[in-house]
Amino acid sequence: MKKSLVLNLNLFKILLFICFFSFGFIGEAQVNWTNEGDSYFKLEENQLVRYTLPDHDATTVISKAQLTPKGQPEPIKVAHFTFSEDQEKVLLFTNTKKVWRLNTKGDYWVFNFKTNKLTQIGKKLPSSSLMFAKFSPDGNKIAYVSGNNLYSEDYESGNIQALTTNGTVSLINGTFDWAYEEEFACRDGFRWSPDSNSIAYWQIDASNIKKFYMINYTDSIYSQLIPLEYPKVGETPSACRVGVVSLSNAKTTWMEIPGDPSQHYLVRMEFIPSTNDLLIQQLNRKQNHSKLFIADALKGNARMIQEESDEAWVDLFMLGNQYEIDYTSNFIFLKDRNSILWASEKDGWRHLYQISLEGKPEILITKGEYDVIDVKHINHEEGYVYYLASPNNATQKYLFKTKLNGKGKKTLLSPERLKGTHDYSFSSNGAYAVHSFTNHYTPKTTEFIDVAKNKALSREESILQNINKLEREPKTEFFTITTAENIEMDGWMVKPTNFDPNKKYPVVFLVYTEPANATVKDSYNIGRNFLYKGDMQGDGYIYISIDNRGTPAPKGREWRKSIYRKIGLVNIDDQAMAATEILKWDFVDSERVAVWGWSGGGSATLNLMFRYPEIYKTGISIAAVSNQLTYDNIYQERFMGLPQENMEDFVKGSPITYAKNLKGNLLIIHGTGDDNVHYQNAELLLNELIKYNKQFQFMPYPNRSHGLSEGEGTFEHLSTLYTNYLKLHCPPGGR
Repeated sequence: MKKSLVLNLNLFKILLFICFFSFGFIGEAQVNWTNEGDSYFKLEENQLVRYTLPDHDATTVISKAQLTPKGQPEPIKVAHFTFSEDQEKVLLFTNTKKVWRLNTKGDYWVFNFKTNKLTQIGKKLPSSSLMFAKFSPDGNKIAYVSGNNLYSEDYESGNIQALTTNGTVSLINGTFDWAYEEEFACRDGFRWSPDSNSIAYWQIDASNIKKFYMINYTDSIYSQLIPLEYPKVGETPSACRVGVVSLSNAKTTWMEIPGDPSQHYLVRMEFIPSTNDLLIQQLNRKQNHSKLFIADALKGNARMIQEESDEAWVDLFMLGNQYEIDYTSNFIFLKDRNSILWASEKDGWRHLYQISLEGKPEILITKGEYDVIDVKHINHEEGYVYYLASPNNATQKYLFKTKLNGKGKKTLLSPERLKGTHDYSFSSNGAYAVHSFTNHYTPKTTEFIDVAKNKALSREESILQNINKLEREPKTEFFTITTAENIEMDGWMVKPTNFDPNKKYPVVFLVYTEPANATVKDSYNIGRNFLYKGDMQGDGYIYISIDNRGTPAPKGREWRKSIYRKIGLVNIDDQAMAATEILKWDFVDSERVAVWGWSGGGSATLNLMFRYPEIYKTGISIAAVSNQLTYDNIYQERFMGLPQENMEDFVKGSPITYAKNLKGNLLIIHGTGDDNVHYQNAELLLNELIKYNKQFQFMPYPNRSHGLSEGEGTFEHLSTLYTNYLKLHCPPGGR
């Protein structure tokens, strides 16, 4: 029910506006800091360049000629690169192919800086089949996944060792099934041991997961079935376990984690540095009880060292960042190796704790009525943690630091002059950082800073020095709205060009409303409707979005988790109550009110049209879940519980329950090849609307997935359809 991460350059703008992700530096060239922390690598024009700070002196370290395999006329095209621990060798990812959301299959080459040699690995395996290749800590071997089996390779000799041989479509070694990737952001499913002698890996057994069949009607004169192992809500999850395979004999020792493996999830796993012990996090099926185990990688025995529970769910993700990184690797070990940094909402706010691996009392690090949004850096020597938070404005992000021992107060580091959204990428030693800034009237811009001085490295790149040149005339207005139930919500609004307060204008609401993401963020172009073909404000529309309770805004646990077992109720009522207040504004035409959304926003659009037809006259719903019982178990059970226990909540929250109430103009759009929110949802809803003789328009897109990105002309057609329908049923212009 979340957004589709489709890496299609022509549709990247779709992602920015549909998904509202906090992508950090995605879209810019990859920055990879050196071990010393005084320089960084970037891929530029298919060459690897090293920049040395503070002057950004550039040196090409791998040229196109060096990237050209012997006997080949062209260099390999590098999509991504990673280094060995000593940074004497680099892995180059190329010829990539998409798996579900991201391009995680491809070919890998190794470039050795000492020998100036380029070597392909996995040459005996199918082309573009390797996943997650990485060097052993000692740099002598490379492990990767292919065909759901785990391999180790001596890249110099080309000798490949199969560490598992039983991998199939449904028995998955070293990576994950659809549901784990989609809902836990789990992709890379193996870890080298610190001594390079073994590898810990996840094994997913999806053999008991029922197949959902999509149908391809267009690529052959006979229809083709496309099977997908997809665990619907209420269905038993895939079984999961963690094993450690020895490179000496390819034998696996399974970790003895208590509990039924098909009623629990193993969501994080790492070797504890300098040990043969694994740290593993387990969630129960409802995801409201978390346990941390230390497992002996050689023997398999495990002991629990920490647990916590929540009446709703235990959140794995930092706020607003669910799809940014691989969350199977986000244990943060503190320097003494005997504790980790841990985030918890147990005091009502998302705070950081120091959790001992030896049973010592935990230490609360951050304190106060505010949420930690994301951790950016640990300075072990000086004893500081650097993190993003926004105590006074939930639409923004700023950098703070505080002592790891929990003593002292937090210190604001982001420049007070720059009101908006900040992000940081710290160098290895914390001496430097890339600082990015944006707000609704300032395009995203970056600078390199000296962390100790908290200043840009040069006047020329300083954001503060150049801010007057960067700022644009604000078009988006931020506001708060208070409902009849005294709920205060953040919103943004873009008014028509040449706005006249004495006229009444149509209003278009953009909605998402669910726990996966927020729409009201202080960043550039946030108020732009990417689907509208032409100038929406020039044509005379008011464009508005509001974040209701349940969205992952930094407003405390109660705000976020008040939606538990009430998706389709709390979020919809909040939106409608906010719209009721907005319709009291003198310049809003209450007869011309439209709403639209994608995925969870499509579901919200349906619910608003069906439950509040007196407010919303026109709706455009894209890729919506019409019946919550059709979506996957990990997401839906996390936020709604188990249908075996509280079926009434699923029924009350589903748009299909209220379809008979449709009065306005409704356009339903869905891709028939949607592996996320199945096309089934559209047809179930159509049947219900037909049953009650409710007239509507419907546009299926053949074989398109959740992002509707495939196929020539798709975006042009979609945006034209969207714009024409809006103009016809919610005419623009002031009156």
